[in-house]
Amino acid sequence: MHDTLLYVIAAVIVLGIAAQWLSWRLRVPAILALLVIGIVAGPVTGVLRPDAMFGEILFPMVSLGVALVLFEGGLTLRLEDLRGRGAAVSNLVSWGALLNWGLIAAGTWAVAGFSVEMALLFAALVVVTGPTVINPLLRTMRATPQVSQLLRWEGILIDPVGALLAVLVFQFIVAGTDSYLLFLQSIGVGVLAGIVAALSLGYLIRWHWIPEYLLNVVALAWVVMTFACSNYLAHESGLLAVTVMGVWLGNTRGIDMAEVLSFKESLSILIISMLFIVLGARIDVADIIATGWSGLGVLLVVLLARPVVVWACTAGGGYSWRERALVSWVAPRGIVAAA
Repeated sequence: MHDTLLYVIAAVIVLGIAAQWLSWRLRVPAILALLVIGIVAGPVTGVLRPDAMFGEILFPMVSLGVALVLFEGGLTLRLEDLRGRGAAVSNLVSWGALLNWGLIAAGTWAVAGFSVEMALLFAALVVVTGPTVINPLLRTMRATPQVSQLLRWEGILIDPVGALLAVLVFQFIVAGTDSYLLFLQSIGVGVLAGIVAALSLGYLIRWHWIPEYLLNVVALAWVVMTFACSNYLAHESGLLAVTVMGVWLGNTRGIDMAEVLSFKESLSILIISMLFIVLGARIDVADIIATGWSGLGVLLVVLLARPVVVWACTAGGGYSWRERALVSWVAPRGIVAAA
């Protein structure tokens, strides 16, 4: 069993990187090839069975991988890039996310016959886009800098917001009004943990307490520690903590994070390649077929809610109708929604 698992993991890594290279040559999003490989390896052939092979460590591994990707994404965000676009970004990740949540919940309730509680929970799960999907798409798209920055900022910031929203709704269904206190606690702990982690790591880097050859691995360990500690203090606050940590460090003067960013970019590609194959292998084609016409109806609801939200959030932001239309149709759901 252990030898088989070793061979499967090696195959996932090799096939994931091969899919990335092939997608670069064909100039198509790597996600398509990765999902195809995952589906073939999982439900089609049965070679890869993530739940049976990895057991209880599967979703902690997925969560940790997402945390590293979000930290890397946060490092790439520059506050000066928000000039003229800050309002649109804040709209999309605040009241725009709530509007999207409400539209999807109402549509799901009407089309699929979900109960109000299940409709609200499903909508909370699918408001996220995420850098795991957006960044690979931006590599193949010829979008304007305005569109690219808007999608990148939204994709990174919406992930922790969506995760916390899903936890809020779930806790409200289970525990009632006390969920609001848990929600506020998660936000407070996540923001505070991210700032403390960024300041402490930045201090060590600025005063050269970390040798150059250990910088990347110390930064990696710091992110893992921050994610785990924040989650321990408040449920699902870790994604917010590492996002805040990445954005803070990426915009701190006097700290050179170029080498760390280069390392994290390579690590993110490897993580994304593995995660999409593993999660693709968990897809049950029979379950998809069983959703029938109501499943297609829900998909249309999710697709059609996006343009309404984008056009409302970017009103008066100086975007052309072409740019707003493109942003409206770039909202794939990533690993956070799946996890």
